[in-house]
Amino acid sequence: MSLPLSFSPFAFSPAYLPPKHAPSLHLACTKYIVVSTQAQDLNADSVVTRRSANYQPSCWDYDFMISRKTTDYTGETHGKRVELLKESVRGLLNKSKETVSQFTLIDDIQRLGLGYHFEKEIKKELNYLSINKTDWRFMMFYLADVFKRFEDEMSGFKAGLCEDAKDNTSNSYLADKINQSMEVPLHWMLPRLDTRRYIDEYEKEASVSHDLLELAKLDYNMVQTIHQKEVGKLASWWVDLGLHKLSFVRDRLVEHYFWSLGMVSEPHFDSVREAVTKVTSFVSTIDDIYDIYGSLEELELFTDAVVSWDINAMEQLPEYMKMCFLALYNTNNEISYEILKQQSFDITPYQKKAWADICTAFLVEAKWYYEGYTPTLDEFLNNSVISIGAPTMLLTAYLLSTRRITREALECIENYPSLIRCSAMLVRLSNDLGTSRDELERGDVSKSIQCYMKEKGVSEEVAREHIQYLIGETWKKMNKELIGHHLLPQAFVNATINLARIALCLYQYGDGYGVNANRETKAHLKTLLVDPVPMKLILPSYGSSRR
Repeated sequence: MSLPLSFSPFAFSPAYLPPKHAPSLHLACTKYIVVSTQAQDLNADSVVTRRSANYQPSCWDYDFMISRKTTDYTGETHGKRVELLKESVRGLLNKSKETVSQFTLIDDIQRLGLGYHFEKEIKKELNYLSINKTDWRFMMFYLADVFKRFEDEMSGFKAGLCEDAKDNTSNSYLADKINQSMEVPLHWMLPRLDTRRYIDEYEKEASVSHDLLELAKLDYNMVQTIHQKEVGKLASWWVDLGLHKLSFVRDRLVEHYFWSLGMVSEPHFDSVREAVTKVTSFVSTIDDIYDIYGSLEELELFTDAVVSWDINAMEQLPEYMKMCFLALYNTNNEISYEILKQQSFDITPYQKKAWADICTAFLVEAKWYYEGYTPTLDEFLNNSVISIGAPTMLLTAYLLSTRRITREALECIENYPSLIRCSAMLVRLSNDLGTSRDELERGDVSKSIQCYMKEKGVSEEVAREHIQYLIGETWKKMNKELIGHHLLPQAFVNATINLARIALCLYQYGDGYGVNANRETKAHLKTLLVDPVPMKLILPSYGSSRR
């Protein structure tokens, strides 16, 4: 049943309203339930003991999402104003050649989410600034001198720096910025969420450009309208597919869309978001089959079917697996057909390998569980960088984001280069820090924390500190990879970095994905998909632009 129209288009169902509207909810994941069922598809005389994580249903009303009306921020309504504002911002870029001012302006444009409008202009300015090495070196020495003022005798930041800044700030603006930076480094932040935060920050700046601010607000709201339409279309696909009716899976279509939106938010990447959301939905569903529901015999049959990529192989599968395999098979064929039409390139072999790899990795972990085996940390991580699903999602992102697919790039991707492995590792480690306790309670295989505890004989606290250390080291390694030259297009490289950022965002305060009542994830989705940026609209009688 749809929610009343007075609710937000993405309103939570009554049972999951925020605390001010409903009694507080117990957020911990309920422990798994063991049930016995007849496995008639395999052996009518056997009884299969199945587990259930008791996942809660989605808190998003799919019917309302499908039929909802989007906001009024469209190109038809505001296109002329946007073009006028873009010309004004181009004038700002061409106005000053002073190094620090230009870098500040470019940084503002990027953080306000407008970089894709000015790619040529920004590239031109950066080329000019890189030639002017004197100004560049002066700025770097100046920044280095500024940072030295905050160092202690050990070349680290002085203790109490954040507190001192709070005490010396006449308002909370600077303190809020410092707190945000201390909590999550800018390089780790998800760009689309940072854009929304930075719009509010930039509006308080003394040197604010009103045209740039207005453009940022309009663009955010117009892109949000596009995202709303996309998630409504995907909700229709998900409901028609029917996999959400499987009782043991995480019904998290909107959260799956969050992954794809975080990877690539620009409006022209709509096909990327659609395909990555679909792929992520299958990764999650199949993961639940291997982790929770399937018997080992069933899982081996399902793995064989995926590896062979043969529709006839599904005859041996139980009904719930037939449903999943056929949906997976058809959806991937639809994606490959669209790419074949557009680029005359058959991607099917690469899709088959990606799904064979991930299901094989899932099966390894299932065997560890059934055998009661706890792998070493290295064993676990070598397998889990595949089973976490990141490489499969990134392959899809490449296939849909590039205008010219090349075999060289595909061969690079399917061999899991360091850039992809780093991204997958960050997803895996962030996931483990946020979810390992809940997953152990429902009977899942040991994760990185437990593997390290057993291997080294240390406490959980020490193991968690080690995983945090690995996250920092993996980011350093990824940063080095970004400096090198790649066969891969920049849009794909950005998606790879952003995938790691989404994981940090989702699991920063616990399980922001599997646990349905996670308030932080709901707040992020509300920011991205529900609430437009408040602004005074300047409608059709567009006057002169103000800078």
